[in-house]
Amino acid sequence: MGEVRLETAGDILTVTLADVENRNALSAIVVNGLHDAIVQANADPAIRAVVVTNEGSTFCAGANLKEQSGVSKGAAPKLGFEQLLGEIQGSPTPILGKIRGHVVGGGNGLAAALDIAIAADDVKFGFTEVRLGVAPAIISVVCLRKMRHGEAMEAFLRGNRFPAARAAELGLISRAVPAAELDAALDEVLADLRLGGPNALGFAKSLVYRVPAMEQQQAFEWTAELSGRLFRSDEAAAGMKAFLKREKPPWA
Repeated sequence: MGEVRLETAGDILTVTLADVENRNALSAIVVNGLHDAIVQANADPAIRAVVVTNEGSTFCAGANLKEQSGVSKGAAPKLGFEQLLGEIQGSPTPILGKIRGHVVGGGNGLAAALDIAIAADDVKFGFTEVRLGVAPAIISVVCLRKMRHGEAMEAFLRGNRFPAARAAELGLISRAVPAAELDAALDEVLADLRLGGPNALGFAKSLVYRVPAMEQQQAFEWTAELSGRLFRSDEAAAGMKAFLKREKPPWA
C-alpha cells in the first residue's frame, strides 16, 4: 500500500505513514496498514521493535473527514481505530514513534498509544476536534491515562495547538528533541531495547498497562504469579547465567 510502507531492516520493522495528500489521516487503509505491521511483528521473533514514523509535514491528522462524510471510499476496515489502539498497547512487541510531523485530532491518540514516542521539537500537537463540532472521544481512553485532569480539560476544551515539548510535559509523548537529533534519540532507545529479553519486554509492557487498572490485592496476586513464571523461564535462566559470567545475554 502506498499510503503505508512496511520496511524491515535487521531486527526493526519501520512503518511509514505516507498518505501525504491526506496528511496521514486515519483512513481504513492507514488503520489496516498499522494493523498489518503489528501482526507481522508479533508473528516474527526476529523483530525486536516496530517504529512508526511519517512522510510529509503531518504525522497524523486524525479522522479521515472524506471517509467520514462519504466523499471517498477506502478499503474495508479490518478493525476500528479503537481496536487498533488496543492492539498497539496489547502487542508484546515494543511499538515506538519517531514523530517528525504535526499531530492533531485523533493523531494524538495514536501518538499516546505508542509505548515510547519521541517527536521533533518543531512539530505541533493539538486536540482540535471541538473546532469541528466533535470531541476527542475514542482517543480520550488512551490520552487521559497519561494526562492530569486540569491539563486535559484545558487541552480538550481550547482546541489550540502546542509545541512537542508541551506534549511531552502533558505525558502524550516521551520527549521532544531537536529535529536533527531525532534519529539518534530513537537509535539510543532501540539499542537499550535490544539488551532486554524479548519475552521480558512484552511482560514489562503489560505491567505498565494492566497494573494501574487493578485493585491492589489483585495486582499483587497477578504480579507475584507472573514474577514466579518469569524467574522459572528459559529466558531468565539464560539472562542470569550471562550476567553472572559478565557476558552479553544470547538475545543482545
